[in-house]
Amino acid sequence: MNPSAIIAGTMNWGVWGANLSTAEFAQTIECALASGVSTFDHADIYGGYSTEAAFGAGFEASGLDRESVQFISKCGIRYPVEGKENSVKHYDYSAGHIKQSVENSLRNLRTDYLDLYLLHRPSPLLDTKKAVIALEALRDEGKIKAWGVSNFTPSQLRLIATQRGPEWNQIECSLAHTAPLMDGTLDAHQTLGVGTMAWAPLGRLLGGKNQGVSTVLERLSVSYGVPPEVLLLAWLQKHPAGIVPVVGTTKPERYGFLVKSADVSMELEHWFELLEASRGHKVP
Repeated sequence: MNPSAIIAGTMNWGVWGANLSTAEFAQTIECALASGVSTFDHADIYGGYSTEAAFGAGFEASGLDRESVQFISKCGIRYPVEGKENSVKHYDYSAGHIKQSVENSLRNLRTDYLDLYLLHRPSPLLDTKKAVIALEALRDEGKIKAWGVSNFTPSQLRLIATQRGPEWNQIECSLAHTAPLMDGTLDAHQTLGVGTMAWAPLGRLLGGKNQGVSTVLERLSVSYGVPPEVLLLAWLQKHPAGIVPVVGTTKPERYGFLVKSADVSMELEHWFELLEASRGHKVP
């Protein structure tokens, strides 16, 4: 799958956040696509298993061509909510659950296929052989076009790659969460040919929460002629792993300038200056 330069994360579009109406879902989707954001990230559990259906209704109301967008979804977390049998939050990667979850997402999103399907979080009981067989069967049936993982560590990536390599790993990565740069995660992605998506790419750094970062961002924002949040995304996108940010905004007008991050060529010293500001000390 070739995603757009940034991906629209939908977790907070429904009852877990903005609680958009069907018309507002449609408007937000249309605005994102008009801005060049064509990839939408979901998970079955978002909104207590309700956001995919709300999005599906909004997408249908928009009248947009399904081929003009890409849908990502995830499964594996069994979340205790009213109407579900689960009493304990846990992970389930049985073949039956994977297949049923895909069917549910297809129905809720009102689509015949998903462009990418991810195992949401690694389970200590994950049987990689059984999970990969189930995912490959779904791909053969045309219900998913590609599959990957989310929040997997380097060792977990290597484990599942003994069966077949995942195409993507969606991880937390930002200027405020730089562990993947040094713990081997991004190294493993490049070694195994796994694409990188980053959730929470702004790192909750806006609004003066890290004064050192804010000071540097304010100055560089003037130099580059873009808002600070665009620089935070450009900082990620400079990495050779080809990081694609998953942006969770619920304000459609923001897409128009956030996508400009892909056009920013950040200078090497500026990249390290921001890293130094975030960590509070020079690199070793």
